[in-house]
Amino acid sequence: MASPSPKSPEQSEKNKQYDRQLRLWGDHGQAALENGHICLINASALGTEILKSIVLPGVGAITIVDHNIVSDEDIGSNFFLECSSKGLNRGSETLRLLLELNSAVQGHAVYEPAEQILRDNPDFFKSFNVVIATCLGEKTIQDLAQHLWDLNIPLILCRSVGFLGSFRIQMNEHTINETHPENEQIDLRLDVPFPVLAEYLDAFNIDTVDLKDHGHIPWIVILYKAVQKWQTTNQNRWPMSRKEKNEIKDVIQDFFRKDENGIPIEEENFNEALRAVNTALVPTFLPVKIQDLIYSSSAINLTKESSPFWIMCSALKAFVEAEGKGKLPLRGVLPDMTTSTDHYVKLQSMYRAQAAMEAEIIYRKVQEIVAQLHCDSISEADVKLFCRHAHDLHLMKGSNIAEEYRLGNAIASYIARYLEEPDVMMVHYILLRSAEKFQSEHCRAPGEWEPEGDIAKLKTCVTKLLSDISCTPFPKDDHIHEMCRYGGAEIHSVSAFLGGCIAHEAIKIVTKQYKPVNNTFIYDGASTNTATFTF
Repeated sequence: MASPSPKSPEQSEKNKQYDRQLRLWGDHGQAALENGHICLINASALGTEILKSIVLPGVGAITIVDHNIVSDEDIGSNFFLECSSKGLNRGSETLRLLLELNSAVQGHAVYEPAEQILRDNPDFFKSFNVVIATCLGEKTIQDLAQHLWDLNIPLILCRSVGFLGSFRIQMNEHTINETHPENEQIDLRLDVPFPVLAEYLDAFNIDTVDLKDHGHIPWIVILYKAVQKWQTTNQNRWPMSRKEKNEIKDVIQDFFRKDENGIPIEEENFNEALRAVNTALVPTFLPVKIQDLIYSSSAINLTKESSPFWIMCSALKAFVEAEGKGKLPLRGVLPDMTTSTDHYVKLQSMYRAQAAMEAEIIYRKVQEIVAQLHCDSISEADVKLFCRHAHDLHLMKGSNIAEEYRLGNAIASYIARYLEEPDVMMVHYILLRSAEKFQSEHCRAPGEWEPEGDIAKLKTCVTKLLSDISCTPFPKDDHIHEMCRYGGAEIHSVSAFLGGCIAHEAIKIVTKQYKPVNNTFIYDGASTNTATFTF
C-alpha cells in the first residue's frame, strides 16, 4: 500500500513534520535517530550549525560541553546567540535557543572543559552515539581521540577558520545495514527460481497467449522464456557475455506480435524485457564482500559483547551454508512492470512470501545464538530488515586520530605524496594542523592579535610539520599569509555549509544508513573546492 500523502488525515503530525526525511531513512531510521544522543564539545559557530541540522530532524538528545563565556566575537559569528547572551555560558545559551527549533529534543549543558572531564570523569562519554568536537588543542584532541577509540565511540573532529574548514571522522568499527546504493541490483532469481515461481513461469506459453493478454505478460516471464529458448541451443548455459545477452534480445524481438505486413507491433511489456536484459540476467551469487563479512572472525568468534550485526552475520552464514545452498536470502522486492493487476499481485505475493520464509529461518538461527550467548534479544523486524539488505552490508574500519597526529611513516608518506601535486587541497590540511600547533604554543590563533607579526611564527609551525614528514617548505607563503589574515575567525557561511555536511555524517552514523565519509573532508570556501583523504 502506498504511504499516505503529506496532507492526508491518516498521517500523524509527527509524520507530517518529518515526511521528507522519512522517505530517506524510513520509520526505523527515524526511531534510531530519536534514540540517539549526540555530544558537542564547544558551541562555536560551526558546532552550533552542526547541532541545528541534527535538532531539526529530531535527534533524541544533545549535550553541549562548553565552559566558555559568550564574547562579542561569538555573537558576530554565531546566529544562535543574542546580544543579551554576552557574559553568559556559551553552551547553555546556545542550547536554550537550539531547543526552540524542536520541542521533542532533550538538551543538557556541561560547563566543564573537555580536558577536565577526560581527567576526572572519563566514563562521561560512554552514553553518546557520536561525539563532535571543535576548537580543541592538540593534546586534548589526541587524548579525546584515544579515549573514544578505546570505547569504540565515533568522533567527528571539526575545524572552521576563515574560508577553510575540515572534518575528520574517527570510527574504530562501523557496520551499515542499509547503504542505499545508487544502482541497486534487482534480485529476481530467474536462474534459480524457487518452486512456486518456477511453477508460475513454466505455466506460461507466450505463443498461445490470447492477443488481448499479450501486452499484459510480465516482462519477467518474457525474459525467462527467452532464456529458456536460447538455452536449447547453448547447452543450458546462463547468458553472461554481451554477445550472449544480445542474442537474448534477438529472441525477445522474435516474440513480438507482427501486423499483416510482418512489422513488429510495439508493446511496452516486451520493450521492458529488452531494457531489463543487462540488469535482470545477473546470475545469483554470494558477493565476495559479503562472504568476507560472514566468514570474518567477528562473525565466527561471537561473545556476549558481540553487536547484533555480527550475530545476524553468523546466522546468515549458517543459512547460506544450509538452506540457502550458497545464496543469500531473497530480497522480496519486485520492480514495477507493465502487466495486469492480477499478475503483478500474484508475482509480488510469491516474492514476499519466499523472502519472509527465508528471513524467518534466519531469525530462528539468531534466536538460537542469542540463547547460547545469553545476550540481549534481537527483534524479528531487525532481522527482516537485515535480510532484505543482506546483499549490500558494509563494514567500515577507520584509523585513530591520535596515530595520525604522531605522523608515523605511512601517514607521512601519504601526505608527502599528495603535496607533490600542484594546487592540491592537502596544503589546507597542513595549514589547519599548523594553526592548531600555533594555538597550542601561543594560546591564541595565528593573526588574532598581530597578523603581520605572526606570519613568521606560523611559518615555523608549518616548516616543523613538513620536516616531520620529510617535505620541503611551501614554495610560496601566500597560504600562510592568508591564514594569519583570518585571525582564527569563523565565517558563518563557511560554518553553515560545513555544519550541514557534518550533521549528515552524524545522522548516517546514528541511523547506520548510508556510507559516511571515510576519514577526512577538506573545504575551501574561497574556491568552493572540496577533497577527501584517508589517513
